Amino acid sequence: MEKGVLRSMLCFLFFFGIGQAQNALPLQLKDVYKKNIYEQKSFGPVRWMKDSKGYSTLETNKEIGGQNIVKYDARSGTRSVLVSANQLIPEGKNEPITISDYKWSLDNNKLLLFTNTRKVWRYHTRGDYWVLDLKTNKLVRLGQSLPTATLMFAKFSPEASKVAYVSELNIYSENLESHKIDQITKDGGGNIINGTFDWVYEEELNCRDGFRWSPDGKNIAYWQSDTKDVGTFYIINNVDSIYSKPIPLPYPKVGTELSTVKVGVVSVDGGATKWFKVPGDPKNNYLARMDFIPNSKEVMIQQLNRRQNTNKIWVGDIENMELTNIMTEKDEAFLDIHDDVRWLENEKYFTWSSERDGWLHLYKVSRDGKDIQPITKGDFDVVEINSIDPKGGYVYYIASPDNFTQRYLYRSRIDGKGDAERITPSTNSGQSSYQISNDAKWGIQVFQNAVTPPIYSLVSLPNHRQKRILEDNKELKDKFDALALNPKEFVKVNIGDVLLDAYMIKPKDFDASKTYPLLFYVYGEPAASTVQDNWAGGSLWDQYMAQKGYVVMSVDNRGTKTPRGNKWRKSIYGQIGILASEDQSKAAKEILKTYDFLDSSRVGIWGWSGGGQMTLNCMFKYPEIYSSGLAVSFVSDQRLYDATYQERYMGLLEDNAKGYHDGSPINFAQNLEGNLMIMHGTADDNVHYQSFEMLVNKLIKHNKMFNMMSYPMRAHRINERENTSYHLRETMEVFWEKNLPAGGE
Repeated sequence: MEKGVLRSMLCFLFFFGIGQAQNALPLQLKDVYKKNIYEQKSFGPVRWMKDSKGYSTLETNKEIGGQNIVKYDARSGTRSVLVSANQLIPEGKNEPITISDYKWSLDNNKLLLFTNTRKVWRYHTRGDYWVLDLKTNKLVRLGQSLPTATLMFAKFSPEASKVAYVSELNIYSENLESHKIDQITKDGGGNIINGTFDWVYEEELNCRDGFRWSPDGKNIAYWQSDTKDVGTFYIINNVDSIYSKPIPLPYPKVGTELSTVKVGVVSVDGGATKWFKVPGDPKNNYLARMDFIPNSKEVMIQQLNRRQNTNKIWVGDIENMELTNIMTEKDEAFLDIHDDVRWLENEKYFTWSSERDGWLHLYKVSRDGKDIQPITKGDFDVVEINSIDPKGGYVYYIASPDNFTQRYLYRSRIDGKGDAERITPSTNSGQSSYQISNDAKWGIQVFQNAVTPPIYSLVSLPNHRQKRILEDNKELKDKFDALALNPKEFVKVNIGDVLLDAYMIKPKDFDASKTYPLLFYVYGEPAASTVQDNWAGGSLWDQYMAQKGYVVMSVDNRGTKTPRGNKWRKSIYGQIGILASEDQSKAAKEILKTYDFLDSSRVGIWGWSGGGQMTLNCMFKYPEIYSSGLAVSFVSDQRLYDATYQERYMGLLEDNAKGYHDGSPINFAQNLEGNLMIMHGTADDNVHYQSFEMLVNKLIKHNKMFNMMSYPMRAHRINERENTSYHLRETMEVFWEKNLPAGGE
């Protein structure tokens, strides 16, 4: 191409780009939080078929409404309808049932459908289940003699002749030929919970489904929890009737009694439950995981002590109920529970994730626990196990050795030989996750980064060739691009002891010769991280504030959930709210020193949940840095939070009273100097409204002026009921406009 022509084209593109930016529509709160015009599309849910040659998914039936379950051949893309929405119209009804989730039987001949769902705390785990027999085309609702929308965690027996489920804290089994219902447990109700869990097990140990079929389909192993000694917290509903209604919630706070939990086995034909006598006080240990060992009459139980620094692995025989401790995992700080157990070589070995060498890696362990060999090796963390392919000899997993904000697919040999091999191509810079077929020859890739909403693709493995795009979210991408926003800039912040990851978003009309207010978004606790090269909904609130004239930043302090090794994650042990707020303050000082366009007299900070606590600690402990702060759904006193989370990261109260005191912002409320806004939902079952009121009381005591907003009968996310999210964000905006003037000066 001639230089003159090239120059003319470049000039055209340059001025065309300026014109686009000048004509770009502004980002508006109502579009995000009221009209939801920036919602992303997903794909699925996907289920790989038994033969791994194709996958099933849901598609709208345009003729009658409802959804078809369709199958796509992975290689050819050939589409076939496995289940039409017509087949999902119950007898006597005119419309097909709505599918919230679905599961195939092992032989792919029966389908279990979840519908009419209800939320149990965080997730929709209660509802109705239907079974469709593809051979007879018969559709039947399960549990017809039980109350509607009370069934939970329904599962086919191995041979798919029965389905077991939980209803109102008891376990039932239903014969799929006669539909006779047998009640397996009868003592559930009140303080006794069978087949599911209490609040803290669900929230902090990720335990919801609390029973397992034995491999031969003759027995069910299950958890039973007794909450009688757990303290009850009362949420008060003041808005739905003329009299207040207390809602009781068994909730173990720091240092108080836990549920008594045990694991038992019962015949599916009925009879008494046999209980494993796991050594140790059941009130001061967690039975965090339990599952059957394939092709056996044994279960593996993981017993975590109350301090959560010792995990004892037991194998229990369901016939004689004897237990053998095959392995014990320990850490000087705390242990995380992993769901990476896969059985290999005719159940002679199992896989196990551990940080024993300073990094999170996968190991191959003999059935007796005596032989432990590394599968993955190197100075990096295995973020997630995607597939273990014994036939091919590889484990596929997510890791990011070189950039802690990104995620890529790797594989390593199961025999531990050789180096890790990156599978995701370099062109996919950002984060990728995968749902891989059983034979590890195909994968559904979800690729995203800070400027790219999720793209769902079918790829062949291990060559990672894209076969077809399943959902590209192009409409959303076009809307986002039309806003002409400044993208996130990922930067490093050197605070002396360590190099921290951060991101920065500049105003649309940014002028480096001016100075702008700096607004930090913070989380900072071990449960998550904020500085990730992913879509994150486009970070539209951050972008909105940047559009108004703020430089928005976020920093991941030490202890956040990033793949930086054991030392990084465990550095926060015993000092939640102490080390992290110190890191945040050092980062703020370094950032203000580095960038001349930032106004050190206009520094704000805000966060939600753990980030709300961090905001308060920063405001109270470092008032010389932060002039304004906004804390949402926060913990003010760590003793008020649940025992399982807080004791994991802080140790027991009796061992670390000073740490609990120094990490709790309520104890430093007297130091408030700047502008403070606090917000909370009164029905928050996670971080109780009590935390809000206690801080209000303390601020009043010290005659500190502040702003506050309570949201009646809203939970931790403050998104229930009409107009809530929009109102909350407008309230936040008004606070920042008044207390942290925007724009360059």
